[in-house]
Amino acid sequence: MDGYPPIADHGLIGNLQTAALVSGTGAIDWFCAPRFDSPSIFAALLDHERGGHFTIAPDEGDVTVRQIYLADTAVLITRFLTPAGVGEVLDFMPVGQQPGVPSDQHRLVRGLRVVRGTVTFNLECRPRFDYGRSPHTLDLDGHGAAFRGPGIDVHLSSTFPLDADGADVRATVTLHTGQLAGVVLDTRASGSTGPGPICAEEVQADFRATRLFWHEWIRRCRYRGRWQQMVNRSVITLKLLIYAPTGAPIAAATMGLPEQIGGERNWDYRYTWIRDSSLTMRVLLDLGYEDEANAFRQWLGERLRAPRPDGAEPLQIMYRIDGDPHLPEETLEHLAGYRDSFPVRAGNGAADQLQLDIYGEFAYALTHSADMAEAAGYDGWKRVAGFLDWLADTWDRPDEGIWETRGGRKNFTYSRLMCWVAFDRGIRLATQYARPADLPRWTAERDAILNQVMERGWNPDRKAFVQHYDSDVLDASLLFMPLVGFISPKTSQWLSTLDAMERELVTDSLVYRYNPHASPDGLRGSEGTFSFCSFLYVNALARAGRLEQARYAMDKMLTYVNHVGLFAEEIGPTGEQLGNFPQAFTHLALITAAMALDEELDKADQR
Repeated sequence: MDGYPPIADHGLIGNLQTAALVSGTGAIDWFCAPRFDSPSIFAALLDHERGGHFTIAPDEGDVTVRQIYLADTAVLITRFLTPAGVGEVLDFMPVGQQPGVPSDQHRLVRGLRVVRGTVTFNLECRPRFDYGRSPHTLDLDGHGAAFRGPGIDVHLSSTFPLDADGADVRATVTLHTGQLAGVVLDTRASGSTGPGPICAEEVQADFRATRLFWHEWIRRCRYRGRWQQMVNRSVITLKLLIYAPTGAPIAAATMGLPEQIGGERNWDYRYTWIRDSSLTMRVLLDLGYEDEANAFRQWLGERLRAPRPDGAEPLQIMYRIDGDPHLPEETLEHLAGYRDSFPVRAGNGAADQLQLDIYGEFAYALTHSADMAEAAGYDGWKRVAGFLDWLADTWDRPDEGIWETRGGRKNFTYSRLMCWVAFDRGIRLATQYARPADLPRWTAERDAILNQVMERGWNPDRKAFVQHYDSDVLDASLLFMPLVGFISPKTSQWLSTLDAMERELVTDSLVYRYNPHASPDGLRGSEGTFSFCSFLYVNALARAGRLEQARYAMDKMLTYVNHVGLFAEEIGPTGEQLGNFPQAFTHLALITAAMALDEELDKADQR
């Protein structure tokens, strides 16, 4: 593929502050440090010539590769089956003693071992700092190397000798059955002293500690349903995408990966969307992870307290992981893009959009747990009441909508739906905890939204709820309607909408968000089916009582997962994964679909 592996040909490792992608060829071709949203150090996935990579692979032409996670961990094993033997590379990032403390120092461990025969491994480490824009120098000393870039140094320590290759490093090591070797990549602030030499025993100790951390964490998961392995892998992925120092989740680990090969729909997803994060926290609460949910609640409370420009909305739709609202979008002209998918964008200009639905997702998550609502306290309630009072004056206007279209503001039905959720959950919260609130006003606005959606969002010719009031286009975001209690999942209007979506948006159980040709979104080209919506569709089918169809759709969707249980944003026309990878939105929807389908199947079994 022109030097690029398939997007899905990767596993994710991380330490709750940053993350790396490891391809099936043994290449780390995406890694940013010291944070998820920092400039890249390895970005061959966006430009295989200029981006930089760190590859360990056999010195053999005829190699079969198998890649797996160590069960219920974020330890990735890439196994190479060669004519002379079987070798493995174990990749992981130790979480450390204080994952909640921001640090410039991060440790990426690559353990090498041979389980059969003899294998010769080649190593290449070619960092390219600041998205490949900044040069670096190399200091080499036997088994250690220091790559010095702008503001950050990368130290490489190995149990075998390293050789200079210009300002990069090469090495070769031959191992026999039972032998181990190790390489540690360590990032630190510029000018810091390196970690010093390493030994195989140190690598093994890091491995045991990392495995123990993940085993203890996943043991807290409450899910015991039919899709245990997939749910466990999805919740570990969600955890890997949370920045521990602030509790803020990111939407995906990458930037610039295309929704259409060769197209322009290439965005930076390494930020915290209010929508995605709120839904993530609701799922984590369902699974028993109250600490993660409360950390995000505190982060969100700080955003509500932060000063905003005069006339601005209470919340921006997205932030950096430390709460910084400034996400200027730039085009990295020097990067070719994944398989010539250009432009490559860093930052995200959609941060300035108006998306009124975010207040609904926030309220939907906040009210899901009594403990979480109580933890917000009186001050937290005042902030919630404040944005609901603001929303009462401002909900009835066009916005850019959930899909962040760049074709102008419209009266999106989904935005109205989630405004209804915000008032409905706010009223419940105020009543349950006897909190001060303008309940007559909130109730009036809630009822006005419901009446408006039923009258203007319903298209009698299509016999379906539609994307926005001035169109007859369908939109899969409306699969949320029964999920949030706006409409019964078995009422005739909803079943008619579900049937219309099935005819127009569903193909082989996969679901498109909408038809961009029928509803222009300001961008050229098309996109694949949206995996988040495909799992929402499973949920909607299950709640509608269409259990055989729901289970078929679930099982069919899971055939598109990659070899280690990860999903990107979309599925392309030939079954390939497209978009940023892995995507939290998809994995949280997978968990929600599994829980809903389990519940409905259990009810059917009891009947």
